[in-house]
Amino acid sequence: MRKVIALILGGGQGKRLFPLTKYRSKPAVPIGGKYRIIDIPVSNCLHSGIKDIYVITQFNSESLNNHINSTYRFDYFSRAFVRILAAEQTLDNTNWFQGTADAVRRSLPHVNLHEAELILILSGDCLYRMDYRHLVDFHIQKGSDFTISVIPVKANQTREFGILRLNKNHRITDFKEKPYMSGELKPFRSSGNRYPASMGVYLFKVDTLKKVLQSKDADFGREVIPNSIGRFKACGYVFDDYWRDIGNIRSFYDVNIDFTSRHPRFSFFSEDRVFTRPRFLPPAQMANSVIKNSLITEGCIIDSARIEHSVVGLRSIIGEGCRMRKTVMMGADYYEDRDSLRGAPVGVGDGCDIEKAIIDKNARIGKNVIIKNLIRLKDFDSENYYIRDGIVIIPKNAVIPDNTRI
Repeated sequence: MRKVIALILGGGQGKRLFPLTKYRSKPAVPIGGKYRIIDIPVSNCLHSGIKDIYVITQFNSESLNNHINSTYRFDYFSRAFVRILAAEQTLDNTNWFQGTADAVRRSLPHVNLHEAELILILSGDCLYRMDYRHLVDFHIQKGSDFTISVIPVKANQTREFGILRLNKNHRITDFKEKPYMSGELKPFRSSGNRYPASMGVYLFKVDTLKKVLQSKDADFGREVIPNSIGRFKACGYVFDDYWRDIGNIRSFYDVNIDFTSRHPRFSFFSEDRVFTRPRFLPPAQMANSVIKNSLITEGCIIDSARIEHSVVGLRSIIGEGCRMRKTVMMGADYYEDRDSLRGAPVGVGDGCDIEKAIIDKNARIGKNVIIKNLIRLKDFDSENYYIRDGIVIIPKNAVIPDNTRI
């Protein structure tokens, strides 16, 4: 395989995932109880034999930096690395990154391109399992200057994507960012009433990438790709497996709940496992509890509770008599000495009833609290909780007093 360098985009402000991105970047958001979103593209790279991996960060990057540095440590005799490229101000440019292309352009001088032939640019907020070697083989076979990995989507799924038009040889003849919003979607329809949508996976020849970035365009989807398909040979590689953008609250919640099904569309129980930070935590302790179709991770303590279709993250503590249904609980970063506490401890107190919620890390939920969106709000902002698409979100470090009803 030709030498490929991977650049993973750490994301902007992550507004669509707020408040989960209030204190962290999108790729650092916990997923599946024990992982971070960034673990998905990094694991795909490692399984694909790509060992030179850079993660470009800017907003709220401390949590992501800490996770990368604590997780991806290779021995002295391995050439593999995962390295952080943080946004920086220089004498030539005092601005922060203005878009995805600007982030790559300004990070490229720090990338060791020695012997590299191809650069793989990846989005850091998608869920999929992909062997990038197939993409590389396709790229070489087609003699492409750059290749975009695409997935067919329905018309009502195109609101957030760049849509391509492909000819019979998979050559890209047109590209439009979010054409659904401008009423220009129809010409892009392919067979089966589907539309080829960009997955945020770009493979460039090194020389081609340098040339397209000379234009000073800020964003790949809005500017670089549309402006380059006439100047270079661009092809679309059709991916035929599960892929999901998890850059907003609804999709993030849905994929986590899907993990709890008997046959999830993305399973962590695979030979191509997802790598993450090793934690030497005790096994989960569950006493007199009923657990149905749920993921319970290490270090949890659950006492006489009923949990259904939920993800229970690391070190979660759930009190006696609690009921939890269709909830994503991210857990805690630490254990507390409960004997010395004066207020509500980290975790869920006795007698709580929680349904269709996301509970971020280190939240303190008191006793006999009801979290069920009782008045059926779609979107709402409160001092210590939020509602998005009808899903109640308890942000990181929030405190919910005893007997609260949400």
